[in-house]
Amino acid sequence: MAELIHTSRIRLEKIKGSLRHAYVENFKAPIRFGIHGGIKKFYGIEPDEELPATLDHLIAAVGG
Repeated sequence: MAELIHTSRIRLEKIKGSLRHAYVENFKAPIRFGIHGGIKKFYGIEPDEELPATLDHLIAAVGG
């Protein structure tokens, strides 16, 4: 078995509607998640503020 290098410790918090915060250990500012574009159209939701969705963050991480 390979050696464990890192364990991510993240706390998720639902704020309002589609707005969520992810708090990553050792970082003060949260990562803000929401919805935008085609996602809001698909679900028929108009958020107070358009934000990157969880899918956007996943794609950015894979490409990173």
